[in-house]
This record gives sequence, C-alpha cells and structure tokens, in this order.
Amino acid sequence: MNELLLQAVIYLGAGVIAVPIAHRLGLGSVLGYLLAGVAIAPLLDWMGSDPENVQTFAEFGVVMMLFLIGLELQPRLLWDMRMRLFGLGGLQVAVTALVVAVACLGFGLDWRLALALGLIMALSSTAIVLQTLGEKGWLRTEGGQSAFSVLLFQDIAVIPMLALLPFLAIAGVDAGAAHGGGAHGGPAPFAAWPAWAQGLMTLAVVAGVILGGRYLTRPAFRIIARTGLHELFFTAALVLIVGIAVLMSMVGLSPALGTFLAGVLLAESEYRHELVSDLEPFKGLLLGVFFITVGAGMEFALLGEEFGLIIGLTLSLILVKGAILLALATLFRMKGRARWLFTFALAQSGEFGFVLLAFSTSLHVIPDEIAAVASLVVALSMMATPLLMIAFERFVSPRVGRKAGHERDEDTIEEEGPVIIAGMGRFGQIVHRLLVMDGYKPIVLDNSAEHIDGLRKFGIQVYYGNALRPGLLEAAGIARAKLLVVCTDNRERAVELVQHVKQRYPHVHVIARAASREHVYQLRAAGADSAVREMFGSSLEAATQSLEVLGETRERAEKKAKAFAHHDEESLRQLFEVWDSEIDVFDNEAYIERARSRVVSLAELMAEDVGEPDPEDERDPLS
Repeated sequence: MNELLLQAVIYLGAGVIAVPIAHRLGLGSVLGYLLAGVAIAPLLDWMGSDPENVQTFAEFGVVMMLFLIGLELQPRLLWDMRMRLFGLGGLQVAVTALVVAVACLGFGLDWRLALALGLIMALSSTAIVLQTLGEKGWLRTEGGQSAFSVLLFQDIAVIPMLALLPFLAIAGVDAGAAHGGGAHGGPAPFAAWPAWAQGLMTLAVVAGVILGGRYLTRPAFRIIARTGLHELFFTAALVLIVGIAVLMSMVGLSPALGTFLAGVLLAESEYRHELVSDLEPFKGLLLGVFFITVGAGMEFALLGEEFGLIIGLTLSLILVKGAILLALATLFRMKGRARWLFTFALAQSGEFGFVLLAFSTSLHVIPDEIAAVASLVVALSMMATPLLMIAFERFVSPRVGRKAGHERDEDTIEEEGPVIIAGMGRFGQIVHRLLVMDGYKPIVLDNSAEHIDGLRKFGIQVYYGNALRPGLLEAAGIARAKLLVVCTDNRERAVELVQHVKQRYPHVHVIARAASREHVYQLRAAGADSAVREMFGSSLEAATQSLEVLGETRERAEKKAKAFAHHDEESLRQLFEVWDSEIDVFDNEAYIERARSRVVSLAELMAEDVGEPDPEDERDPLS
C-alpha cells in the first residue's frame, strides 16, 4: 500500500512540476508530461517500479477520451464528414502503411513484419493532437477538422488491425497465442471457443453496446439524475465506461472503440454536457499519467547504443508522413494554413502504436529487439509533435495565415454585461442595434474572424471565439447575465448552446433564432424561453403588402396578418405537444392529424371577416 502511494506521489508530483514549466516555455502540457516521465525514470528504476504496470491503468485515459469524443459527435455529423472520414482518413492510413512497409522491405525485413510495422506507424497520436489543437483553439478550423477526421478513422482502423495481426504471426507459433489475444495483448476469455462461437459472442457484445446505449442508458441516467446526487451520476458514468471496456476486452476488441460507440449513441442525450464536465478532469489526469509512463518507459540504454539509427528512423518517419499528408491535403483542396496545420499535426506515430506493438510481440509477429526500437521511434515522434506545432505556430502560420481566413486564437473578454449575443450576422446585428439604441451594451461573440474585423471598422466590439466553449461564456459573464440571444445560423450549434446554458445557468432567459418550425421544436425542447423564426416576420410583411396590391386596405391586411400570426403561434404550441424528436414529422401520425386540423381552422379563420382585435391579444405574436 505504501509503495503504491509513493508511486502515486512520484507520478503526480512530476506532472505538477513539469507541466507548468513546459507551459511557461510554450511547449504544451503533453510534452511536459513526457519530459516528467523521462526525469523520473531513474528514480523508478532505483525503486524497482515498472512503468508498464501503471501504463496499463493509464491507458484507460485514452479509452475515456474516445468516449468524450463520441459525445461530441452526432450520427448526422458523421455522415456529413464521410468524405474526410473515409476518403482522407482511409487514404492516409493505406498510403502511409504501404510506404512504410515498402521501406521496411528495402531493409530486408519479412513482408509480414514490414506490413505490421507499416500499420503501426500509419497511426497518429489522438491524445496529443486533439489536446494540442484544443489548447490552441484550432480544433474548429478546417485543418483541425480534417486532422480530427483522420484521427477518428485511425482509431476505428485499430480494430481491423487487431484482427489482422494474428494472421501475420510467424509460422510455428502456438495457435492459441495467435488467435486469443485481447486488445492489449492478453488472452481473451473465449480463446478456446470455436471460431464461429467467438464471432457470435463478438457480435452479441457489439449489439449489446449499441442497443444498451440507445435504449437503456438515457432512462438510467434520467432516474439517477432525479436523485440529485452528483456523485452518483459520476459513478454511473464510470460504471458505463468501465463496463463497456471490460466487455470489449473480453471478446478481443478495442475498449476504446466500444466506449467511443457508446459516446456517439449518447451524443444527442440531454445529459451529454453533464457527462463531459464530470469526466473531463478525470480523463486529463489519466492521460497525464499515461504520457508520464511513456516517457518513463523509454529504453535509454538502447537509445544510447543505437542513437544515430533511432533518431534517423524517427526523422524519416516524420518526413515521410509529412510528405504524404501534404500531398493528401493538396488532393483534397485544403489551402494555406489549413493544409500546413493538417500536415504538421499528424506527422507522428500514436499511443495506439504501443498497444499494437505489445499485441504484435505477444503474437511473435514482431521480434522483441525490433519492437524495442519501434517503441522508441513511436515515443520520440510523439515527443516531437509539440515541437512541430510550435514551429508551425511561430514560423509557418504567420506566413500563410492571411491566406487561410485569419484563423486565430480566441479573444480575451475583459468586460461583462446583462446581455450576451452569440452570432453577429444579419439577424444578430438588428438585435444588437436596437439594444444599443436603448442604452444596453451587449457582449457579442462570433466565430468568423473576417466578419469580426469588418464590424470593428464600424466601431462595433465583437469578441472572436466559440460560444460553446464553457470558458468563453464564463469570461463573458454568463453566470451573472440576464439574457442570452442565440443568433447563430448553425442549427445544431444553436440547440447545443441553448441546452448547455439552460442546464448550467437556468436563470438566464434565452431567446434563440430558429430556421424552421422543426428547429423551433428542437430549441424549445432544449430549454429556450423563446424561439423566433428568422424568416417569419419578413414573410408576414411581404404577405401583408401582397394583400394591399390585390386590393385590400392596409388596415384590413394588417388585421389579417395579425390574426394569422396569433393562429400560427397557437399551432406551434399545440404541435409541439405531439412532436417527437425521435420520429420524423412525416411518420408522426398524431402530428399529421393535428396539423391538418390546424390548417382547417386557419382556413375558417381567414374566411371570416376579421374585426377589431381583442385588447388582450395586443401582445407581439412573434415573442
């Protein structure tokens, strides 16, 4: 027990000391953790502690990270990014694996060994790249999204790689070792089963994860949330992740893919933001320990003996992958800063390389001596990534940034106000102008750098940044604000922002811009106090003028328009009662029936001679 506590103090203490120093030097937290591991390696060796024992536990941070990544995705978004995901990601993995394998064949290695090394080196570091892009605010840029798509495909590609590696085992090796490996190199509990039974068990587990994530987790979280015990909600989230990881490992699949799949299934859950906020610190801690173990596990004796060879292989890997990435970025028409960010971000090997190397050595696909060299190349390339990103930020980005749309870091907000406006397009500008004319000074957020620069020329203060990032909203004073006006033209982001704010800051009154009736329902379900359709008011005015042109008096046309607006608002309320987010409106019989009855009542209303409106109905119909 004392030894375990001492190790915990050493690992965590090293991170606490090294990371602030790395940040002060502009190196980033990932490199800080890696250097902390290098620094404590002699101490761990003197204590007789094996970093691999801790690394097995710390790899759970990667599993949790993929769960959180899944929470950030929606199935629609996956379909929307299919070209980048399968086209760009698939080509990157295939071309890189092929080029590295051919190079290994040139060194006289067996083709099976060459192919295994090619697959391993084709992967990049999801943890390092996403954390670095997130810290720099580059994840939402074109280059960041392209890099994310490739990383996502790589994480998915790990599964077929794990399935393929046993078939590359050297002849004569025990069949049980070749076919019973789990995701981390250990024997799967069902290794002795027939192949068809193993296949059925695998399908059953995957189906169980999908069905459970779809139909059981949300009701379970709803019941737990009603208890009001925050720690119970956090515990349930951990049980979900650990349970899926155990199930996937039992059938020899990647725990990371299983938890990622569960995250995707919960991406549209009302508890998504709560899960992210609860698990984010825990994920960061485990990833930090993981990187410390990577640094501590480097074999410096071998590095000293083969320094020239290992450094040469590391640089060659970075240059080869960089050239392939640059060519693919050009092929997919990325330009300027996005192209170079994509290239610099992914030109390394990744943390799953260690998992595949351990699995390969257990299967005798890769000899131990070659695996030791490959591990150093993977670790050194990962350690070089923050340095590459610094080189990109300081030397490459300033020269190509203006051509790439002025991508930049988020602004620092040093003022607060009772009103926050998210989005400063045509809709937001009208809201802003009226509030300013009435004496208010809204805090305005927008994520278009060019648009912001243009508005600032007219003396309008707009802050650049992603309103969905909790830190930016907090800096804008959301905790003390009275009103948030969501004016963004991105439907999904608007719903996500409304849901986040109403869950965290229920006292804030939220008025949201809606693109359609369906969007109104989504915003109201997310908690919006009011949802205003962007085209409704102008369309109603156009209809009013049309009636005038056709012979109606202005007074009578306005009365009919007002009656129409009142009826439409009531229709929205009644249809929302039968609207179901899980069912398309064209398949919702209750919705269709009520919509038809409202159409009939509208026709009857318009056929009547509209008289003077009731004084109690003189409220704004668009509110």
